[in-house]
Amino acid sequence: MTVIRNAIRPLLITGFLIASIGAANAETAPAYGAELQGFDYGFQVHDYRFKSQRAMLSMRYVDVKPEHENGRTIVLLHGKNFCAGTWGATINVLAGQGYRVIAPDQIGFCKSTKPTHYQYTFQQLARNTHALLESLGIDKATIVGHSTGGMLAIRYGLMYPGATEQLVLVDPIGLEDWAAKGMPSVGVDDWYRRELKTSAGTIRNYEKSTYYAGQWKPDYEKWVQMLAGMYRGPGKDLVAWNSALLYDMILTQPVVYELDRLSMPVLLMVGDKDNTAIGKDFAPEAVRPQLGNYPELAKCTMAKLQHGTLIEFATLGHAPQIQDPDTFHAALLQWLKQPAK
Repeated sequence: MTVIRNAIRPLLITGFLIASIGAANAETAPAYGAELQGFDYGFQVHDYRFKSQRAMLSMRYVDVKPEHENGRTIVLLHGKNFCAGTWGATINVLAGQGYRVIAPDQIGFCKSTKPTHYQYTFQQLARNTHALLESLGIDKATIVGHSTGGMLAIRYGLMYPGATEQLVLVDPIGLEDWAAKGMPSVGVDDWYRRELKTSAGTIRNYEKSTYYAGQWKPDYEKWVQMLAGMYRGPGKDLVAWNSALLYDMILTQPVVYELDRLSMPVLLMVGDKDNTAIGKDFAPEAVRPQLGNYPELAKCTMAKLQHGTLIEFATLGHAPQIQDPDTFHAALLQWLKQPAK
């Protein structure tokens, strides 16, 4: 077991700047389609068509091939409030080091199909991802998962250990069982009603307090508007419904009990200021402080991993790859140099 601590300089921002980044004017704020039509990732987006659960679906993805290939592929799995495009800086850094980079939008998210009816499971999303990679002729890859993508990456590694060279978990949720700690059951209809109220303001406030440790930079606003734009668009009901189904998947399918079965090298990257716990606002007030303690969750996770390395970012929150990309990428690239499985 290896533990590396990265202490970095806090990012400072003036009160004037924070105040100036309010929600976009209602008349000019972007509105996107249910499949994020109109939002540009800055990369060519490909379309993998396949049949699943009696429906034809489109799984959109970014596939960046480097000018000078090193023979390795990295797959980037986004989080619940993120998309393939959110990995933009990481894609460029990895491709610059010779990696082929695949970044899919999972079914139900971003530019991919949002079905009216779909049984969401991490197993299903892992199968979809594996099928995509097979269609591209990729039989082995390093899997990087952030947030909810971390839960999916763990499930992928458990289901396809032979196809997973290395596993990188960036502030993954699912390192604890929220229900076992006292969070009540939340119905899909309850999630749906809450999701219908989503706005740029609610997204921004949540991300500032959770993802960025109370700090805010103008660069973050692009990702707020990316999400909020779908809730302003004509397909907002379908977006909210799929989001509700996905929240139910996250809360009812814990992976924490299977961490000791991961056989490949695992890098756990954690912002110590992270306090993410899906549905924490539904939990009793006495239970909330017990949820999302990432420094403690990291220690417990490391004790379970067969081949684990921990990198902690002392002043960062839930999204270190966005909050301090230079520090994040330097740490990631250093670890990736170790021999793969």
